[in-house]
Amino acid sequence: MEWSLERVREMVAGGMQSMRDCESSAFGTAMCLLLLFVWYCYRVGREHSSSPLRGGYSNEPSRVGGGGGALISTERDGKAKGRPVSGVEEQNGFAYCQSAESFRCTNTGDGLNQKLYHSLQDYAKRYTWSGMGRVHKGVRDQGRYLTSRPTIQRPEVFFLPDLPSAPFFSRDAQKHDVELLERSFPALLAEFESIYHSPPARAGSSLPLGWKSNSTPHGQWWTFYLLNQGTPLALNARRCPRAWRVLGQLRTFIANNVFGNACFSVLTPGALITEHYGPTNVRLRCHLGLRVPSSCELVVGGEPQCWSEGSCLLFDDSFLHRAFHEGGPEDGPRVVFMVDLWHPNVAAAERQALDYIFTPGR
Repeated sequence: MEWSLERVREMVAGGMQSMRDCESSAFGTAMCLLLLFVWYCYRVGREHSSSPLRGGYSNEPSRVGGGGGALISTERDGKAKGRPVSGVEEQNGFAYCQSAESFRCTNTGDGLNQKLYHSLQDYAKRYTWSGMGRVHKGVRDQGRYLTSRPTIQRPEVFFLPDLPSAPFFSRDAQKHDVELLERSFPALLAEFESIYHSPPARAGSSLPLGWKSNSTPHGQWWTFYLLNQGTPLALNARRCPRAWRVLGQLRTFIANNVFGNACFSVLTPGALITEHYGPTNVRLRCHLGLRVPSSCELVVGGEPQCWSEGSCLLFDDSFLHRAFHEGGPEDGPRVVFMVDLWHPNVAAAERQALDYIFTPGR
């Protein structure tokens, strides 16, 4: 069929008239409201669901959560620019938390409870109360939950009620992410070797660039963070592009709040991390064994487990736990790649609310 210029003009004119007619009709009104709703959902989702892992890492230091957030980038001497990056000793090896830089050590008591409740109210006003029953219950009664818990499980910052709890979880609890990490074992081991054998950060230091030393009564415990309490460390991430890519592919990685961490963790022979509690029960800590000599053990809630090279170990670190390496110098260090994953029974709506309430720098 051939189309003349006049015919095309007539069709365009007719289409324009139809649009004007729709604008004055109920259908046109409904369509306008639908478009406004879709636009609103897009803006809300873009504002709240953005992850620091989705856009990669920046070469320049930037702040998280507006003013007052910890700086993402670190100096070459391993110290943070400006205000120190919090949580350098997040598991500091003592049952009573003593690190002034750790969220779980400094954010406790009635002041935190009031802050959490105000943050939850703010979240509900901006978004919804739907699905917030357990979160509201946990925030409202947080003081009672933290003080009345049995001594075997006592998170130091936030307890979400009615979650199934056990010291260790089956790998099926987060099957996709466990399998992804285990498939990535060769790449993660290679990147560990690269950063572990790099030159010291400064003269007189035994630590390579980017590594942190944590307090232990015996031996050495070193960590190399890619994400520390929800804050990406850009310089470290640039040196481990494959590990950073793996984190971005995990479905349940806690990337947007202070309970999320990812690091390489090293225990030297003779090292002991004494009993302590983690900050919350909403996460499962995952250890992928990279180097595991004999005589190394993790004890959670009184249950001992051993790491295995190339395999993941899932545990709830809100239970009292400790780790040790009783091997000799000839055995070398115990090395794991550690990531924090959501507890499988924390619903999507609850995760979104907790991301908002526990945003770094809030």
